[in-house]
Amino acid sequence: MSPPNQMPELESAHSGVRRYGLAILAAIVALALRGLLSPLLGEHNPYHTVWAAIVFSAWYCGLGPTIIATLIALVGTWYWFLPPAASFLLKDPKTAISGMIGFLFFSGLIIALGESNRRALAKSRWAEEQLRKAHDELERKVSERTADLNAANENLGQLTGQLQQLRDEERRQIARELHDSVGQLLAALSMNMGAVQLQANKLDATAARAVSENAALIEQISSEIRTISHLLHPPLLEVAGLASALRWYVDGFSERSKVKVELDLPVDLRRLPDEMEIAIFRMVQECLTNIHRHSGGSSAAISLHEEDHAILVEVQDGGKGISLEKQLELSSAGRTGVGFRGMRERMRQLGGSLEIQSDDSGTTVRATLPVELSTSEGAKPIAS
Repeated sequence: MSPPNQMPELESAHSGVRRYGLAILAAIVALALRGLLSPLLGEHNPYHTVWAAIVFSAWYCGLGPTIIATLIALVGTWYWFLPPAASFLLKDPKTAISGMIGFLFFSGLIIALGESNRRALAKSRWAEEQLRKAHDELERKVSERTADLNAANENLGQLTGQLQQLRDEERRQIARELHDSVGQLLAALSMNMGAVQLQANKLDATAARAVSENAALIEQISSEIRTISHLLHPPLLEVAGLASALRWYVDGFSERSKVKVELDLPVDLRRLPDEMEIAIFRMVQECLTNIHRHSGGSSAAISLHEEDHAILVEVQDGGKGISLEKQLELSSAGRTGVGFRGMRERMRQLGGSLEIQSDDSGTTVRATLPVELSTSEGAKPIAS
């Protein structure tokens, strides 16, 4: 067995032998055909059939094989078909030699045209081969870059998910600190202020008014701290579930923003995995914040239901909608705003998706989250 590096040389040698063989065979066949036509043609047109062999050899066999075929055709025609037949003697040397020269001249033209055509074909094949190699190389590089981008996107997605989890955990800790530490300090301060208020009759009018105002401020601060703590991480979300947390948040949002919000929840909404409930709550929170800041509308609607083992969440508003340019940005990976990117990444990590549709009549944000059959049927419903 030949070594691999000798294979191209062997193939080239075999190709050369084949081309020479075909050219010689073509010349022999042409001479034999001329012999068969001798009763019809006689001594006229002795080169009549060999032209086909010359053309065939020039177009398909190459320069060397065509020269050999031409010489064989010339010698064969001279010996068999130039009078006297079967002899190299010439009955009319002047006419015969001029015919030979003419045959060689036109054979040379055919050979030149054939070689030119072969070289043009060879150049074309070389160019096609180079183009194919360039195309394959480009596809390889594109595939590599695509794989790199996919890996980078995957890493970015994982990093975003980790950041989301860290942010949720940080919110939970801050909310707990505000409730447990700051809340307790404010409660103690309120009790001390209550004790001072009991002695307010011993103070002048200005001091008594200041004590009363301080008591009101402490109560307001306590209320704001509770609100901030609940917004960072609603305790109802862990204790009572998603439905109660959404109702609490929507009621507070409507009261503060004066945006009327309709909340449509199933009566028997079941407990979902913690990550899913947090994702849905944060989505609603982000959407309502955007409605209040950007939509200019005075109403919104939130619906949540289960269909074909998937949770469907939809938030609609009756605002001015999102511009086409902004919609293109929102649908383009890497250019989405932080809020929408966070929502999308949350849904993606849970195996779901997020869609945004908007026109002059308002905007709809729709999320789909798959839920396992065991989760949807085996969990206990939340009291509504």
